[in-house]
Amino acid sequence: MTTPSTGTSPAPATERRSWLRDHSELGVSVLLLALGVLVLTDALTMDVDIAQRGPVGPRTVPIVVGTGLLVIAALLAVDVLRGGRGQAESGEDVDLSEPADWRTVALLTGVFLGAAVLINPLGFPVAGALLFWGAAFALGSRRFDRDPLIAAVLSLATYAAFNNLLGVPLPGGPLMGVL
Repeated sequence: MTTPSTGTSPAPATERRSWLRDHSELGVSVLLLALGVLVLTDALTMDVDIAQRGPVGPRTVPIVVGTGLLVIAALLAVDVLRGGRGQAESGEDVDLSEPADWRTVALLTGVFLGAAVLINPLGFPVAGALLFWGAAFALGSRRFDRDPLIAAVLSLATYAAFNNLLGVPLPGGPLMGVL
């Protein structure tokens, strides 16, 4: 096949980027679509108590979020198919030539898994404080005089907000009688 203007054959396949690579943002759109369908399916099959009060029930927020995910997925797909492209990583303060910091990733993974294991026996206030302090340590903070105190305050405030203000019961552990 030759091009009309020059009479030469098109560039070899090795020099051309594939259509899918040019439209790789469609992968994000597909992920958002799948999440939206999952959220909506879960929300619409949710058992709802007949004695709910008011017009806003437990399905409202998941339906709004799922619908929003579907709308964003569609808008992103249309934008990508019309030629829209994501911006390069030039705006972030990340040196892409440097290797990943796997030590930090491993420490954060260990902290999250440790908090997940300890939340039932120790309760959220203690496990949350360990989570907040461990994350700060893994990300480079070495203020041993201040970090545990901040972690304890954040954990207790989060526990109080969820347990008392939002009505979401979190495990209190041994502190259940004190809090």
